Amino acid sequence: MKMFVVFVILLHVSQHALAMLVEVNEGERSVLLSCQHSDFIPDDLTVMWTRNDLHPKSVHLRREEGDDVTGQNQRYSGRTSMRSDALETSDFSLTLRKPQLTDSGSYTCSIGNGREELRLKDIWLKVKDQQVEVKVEEGSDSVILPCKTNPDLPEDTRVEWAHSDRELMMVHVYANRSDHLKNQDDLYCGRTKMNKDLLRTGDLSLTLKYPTERDSGGYICTIYRDKDILRQKVVLQVKEPFSAWATVLLVLLGLLVLLVISGGLIYYFRDYFMSDYKVKVNSRVDSVLLPCKARVWLPKGAIVEWKEKYNRKAYVYQNGSNQPEETHPDFKARTKIRKNLLKIGDFSLTLKYPTITNTYTCTIYDRKGNILMEKHVKLNVKVPQVEVDSGEESVQLSCKTSSKFDLPDDATIEWTNMYNTKVHVYENGSDQPEEQHKIYRERTEMNKDLLKTGEFTLTLKYPTDGNTGIYTCTVYSRERNILLKRKVELKVRDCLVEVKEGAESVELPFKTTGNLPENATVEWEYCEPEYRKVHVYEKGSDQPGKKDKEYRDRTSMNKDPLKTGDLSLTLQEPTDEDSGRYRCEVKHGCQILRTKMLFLKGRVQVQDQTGDIRNRSSSIDPTPLMADQSV
Repeated sequence: MKMFVVFVILLHVSQHALAMLVEVNEGERSVLLSCQHSDFIPDDLTVMWTRNDLHPKSVHLRREEGDDVTGQNQRYSGRTSMRSDALETSDFSLTLRKPQLTDSGSYTCSIGNGREELRLKDIWLKVKDQQVEVKVEEGSDSVILPCKTNPDLPEDTRVEWAHSDRELMMVHVYANRSDHLKNQDDLYCGRTKMNKDLLRTGDLSLTLKYPTERDSGGYICTIYRDKDILRQKVVLQVKEPFSAWATVLLVLLGLLVLLVISGGLIYYFRDYFMSDYKVKVNSRVDSVLLPCKARVWLPKGAIVEWKEKYNRKAYVYQNGSNQPEETHPDFKARTKIRKNLLKIGDFSLTLKYPTITNTYTCTIYDRKGNILMEKHVKLNVKVPQVEVDSGEESVQLSCKTSSKFDLPDDATIEWTNMYNTKVHVYENGSDQPEEQHKIYRERTEMNKDLLKTGEFTLTLKYPTDGNTGIYTCTVYSRERNILLKRKVELKVRDCLVEVKEGAESVELPFKTTGNLPENATVEWEYCEPEYRKVHVYEKGSDQPGKKDKEYRDRTSMNKDPLKTGDLSLTLQEPTDEDSGRYRCEVKHGCQILRTKMLFLKGRVQVQDQTGDIRNRSSSIDPTPLMADQSV
């Protein structure tokens, strides 16, 4: 006994707080949960693998005489094993065969001798759906994202398609036997449809029209059927059309014949194949040079044209001068090239305020439109990041210029998010709150005299995980020409709440600006591992009849939450089963005004004065769930 206590105390002093994430696709033959130990091993040792959110919690037990599965949870029957020499080698790793989605959870590796117990390692196992990959060429009329389930679905089945990269973007919703597209993102407006008679066939596939490169990424098909929630994942890859490259190759082959015949003009052909440049830059720089130089003499009447990958013209030089009327508005005030470019053969483009990664093409034509030279420049722009904890009162998104120039008094400054939603607008010498989206009203502010100082930094109050993403600051002239453009990526770290042992209640914090609409609804939901309605505040009062029976008489909110902006929820008598992922939404009609995600960890137990080691108990580890938000 004394020997084992000494062993426990020494090991606890040197032990790191080990936590490990293991991911595996459903359908794999097996997955290994690693747990090794290199210190003293006492007599009568027992190795225990447990999962605290199950009853019984035993996953696998190994004693000196062998495996003991008498108390094993039946869902693991016949699927677990350890090395035969585990106790001799101190390798207590567990092999789990045929992992299933329901195997996702927190596993604990512990050792004991019947009197004392030591927790060695926590492992979060995430069993992922096998995702379907779909490839299509840009320029195609449409692409089908597959999603199928059992036929003859109930009439109240709801289907949601969402783009799952970064934060969820609503693509298409089907409910009550019809489409519901009010909350559809503008990017997909008029471009999606689902099959007719889908409830009978079970074919819930989505047709996406006119796919482009920005449609690439992960999509989630979520099916709400009775009390079941089913999810299927599809990864869409939109590629540049091969036909365009085939055309280029045919043109090059034709030119090869002509150039070989013409003798010395072979140098033109060489320029076609020496056409790729790569330029990396930080988006905070004032300008970047995109190189394009000729090795041979070009005729006086040559035309120089710069385009980006979406064929928007960034600069056109013809008849000895710039042609601004042919340039896209996004580039008119941001691009320039050197004088006497035809004489010196340097057609490099200076691009002010680079903001996004893009590919630019420099093409030289003769007067008849024949291509004399073409070069491609791949510009990689690194966007600066700002990180903040959810619950902070505010965060600043930086936007400023070091250039010494006077902005016109009628310049407009717009802050937008990654979905082109207006976050803040400054125009005609003052803020324009009526032009910004409702979710940002009374939550943003900019400095005074910003046109004089060139400091356009935005302060965003009460940031939550729903505000994570890339933000763009754009300064326009009266003609809507871009004078300045900056991007910054905001990462709001999710809120983690831990319940201390013996606590009678726990508060899930959510504070935002006050004076929200009086008829708004506040909904607290338990999202993972299963969905439950926790608390509803509507029409100026709590609505206990609308929440799950598990939370009746256990939740409360402060008075007048919409006026004060304090939407925090108090949960009485928390247990380990309350651990998981919570979401609070403030809704006004069909619009979501505020949203926040939190993770609640069950009772946290610490070492007592006798030196005994107690478990930190939690049924959900929030870390792996951050990348898989539900709709």
